[in-house]
Amino acid sequence: MSTNPNPNPSTRLETKATSASSPPLPSLGIINFQQGGHKFQLCRYAPAEDVAFFVRHYWVVRWDLVGKEPYTQHVIPNPCVNLVVEPDRTAIFGPGKEKYGHHLEGQGSVFGVKFKPGGFYPFVQENISSMLDNPLSIRDVFDTDPRSLEAQVFSHSDDGRNIRLVESMIRSKLPTQDEQVLVVNQIVDYIYGQPDITKVDAICEHFQMNIRTLQRLFDQYVGVSPKWVIKIARIQNAAETTDGNDTHNWAKLSMDLGYHDQSHFIKDFKSVLGQTPEEYVLGKRAK
Repeated sequence: MSTNPNPNPSTRLETKATSASSPPLPSLGIINFQQGGHKFQLCRYAPAEDVAFFVRHYWVVRWDLVGKEPYTQHVIPNPCVNLVVEPDRTAIFGPGKEKYGHHLEGQGSVFGVKFKPGGFYPFVQENISSMLDNPLSIRDVFDTDPRSLEAQVFSHSDDGRNIRLVESMIRSKLPTQDEQVLVVNQIVDYIYGQPDITKVDAICEHFQMNIRTLQRLFDQYVGVSPKWVIKIARIQNAAETTDGNDTHNWAKLSMDLGYHDQSHFIKDFKSVLGQTPEEYVLGKRAK
């Protein structure tokens, strides 16, 4: 196996967005990016070939708000595990249940690894559902001291150098490829690609899988239920649609997303984002 099939991470830049005028970034789950994007820079990098089975991408966020008001950027949760390198807070986080916010103040940066859905399970061989609200230490998984890693990552601003550093750490514990990870990703991709899916039964029928097998698979590899992934995919779609339009027809949007009544859509929207769709829009306009 090649240890470094793509030695230059700078050639793997997938997305770089720096301002509110930048094109939309689908599927990132960043809430109201067009409003907040001018306050930070976001870059995503593809992983090297030998770790790409497990890793979706690397991400880097930088901000410089010196002399400006602090800002909190909210993000919709997703069915992925993230390894986050941040001063004094480095850890490996499982999927969340609700939106979460990152407080940006002064000047700083965060480096992250987003694993594919199910892609982190082979590293730990324990149900990912156990990581809900229970982050893991990189010392326990990768035998790496978090403070030492932070010192190396934040001693410079070379993304390529940091990617090589973290990829080397991941390679040191690279597990055998697990075919179930492929199955999980096919299912998650299907859910996100079919916004009108409303029931787990539709997934079972499409993949010829009984519901208990599907639920065990997601509990073990993803950490959240397939029903939750369906809901989060629909609400992310709704939020991105809302962010890209000035006028909103909630009845039509709820129907487009497969909801048979608008009240159910509003309930799901609020359960994820903490606001009704109308409150969400009013909040955007107030910023």
